[in-house]
Amino acid sequence: MTTAHASAPLLAKGMTWEEMTTGSVFRTAARTVTETDLMNFVHLGGFNEPLFYDAQHATSGGYKGRLIPGALVYVLAEGLILQTNALHGTGLAFMHMEYTVKAPTYVGDTLHVIVETTESRPSSKAGRGVVTSRCSVINQHGDEVACFTPVRLIRGRDFVESSA
Repeated sequence: MTTAHASAPLLAKGMTWEEMTTGSVFRTAARTVTETDLMNFVHLGGFNEPLFYDAQHATSGGYKGRLIPGALVYVLAEGLILQTNALHGTGLAFMHMEYTVKAPTYVGDTLHVIVETTESRPSSKAGRGVVTSRCSVINQHGDEVACFTPVRLIRGRDFVESSA
């Protein structure tokens, strides 16, 4: 890499754990879930459940359309969070989470995520912190369709790159 390239500024810099203060909140952009999203995901993951393939089966179960698997709702929500660049270059590890599906999500629903930091503390190793957040996945009607609480290891202001 040339010196000029090495000194070029990184435009998308994530937040350090110190910047992720308890009570801070942000919202992601929105995204509409498409039929193509559903089919790609169920084929890739092997989700061969009639609820996801058969519209008549889903409606006979009391649903009003093609259901989106809760796993896909999570994947799309996490992608929306990463697209904010809040963790770009500062995220070190995804350590734990709990996930709850609260309402059905259908093909054609538009989702966004509200992310609230619920805990932020230094880790046992210098230059790193542990951040817990509550991520509410909201549809176009304002309904919370899912909620997850990731615990992440995040770089701190004084993070030192390892020479491995």
